[in-house]
Amino acid sequence: NVPEDIADKLLLASWGLPKAVLEKYHSLGVVQMFEWQAECLMLGQVLEGKNLVYSAPTSAGKTLVAELLILKRVLETRKKALLILPFVSVAKEKKCYLQ
Repeated sequence: NVPEDIADKLLLASWGLPKAVLEKYHSLGVVQMFEWQAECLMLGQVLEGKNLVYSAPTSAGKTLVAELLILKRVLETRKKALLILPFVSVAKEKKCYLQ
């Protein structure tokens, strides 16, 4: 029962990410996102760099929203990004993953 205007946006391929990024996500089994994740990305001017504050339970998919926002901004602006994570183990995991 996903609204038509959001249904297409659930697919990662519809966000203009490079093929290599999509292949990496697909290799991890991530082909589409939850409706709430797509809604976050479509809010206001979030994709243009405006702030976004969102909350969800542990393992709900918050990191994917942050990753997509970071990847899009870095690729579009060719600027660096700073990703702050709560634990060293998570930071090491993301470092390997995002390389």
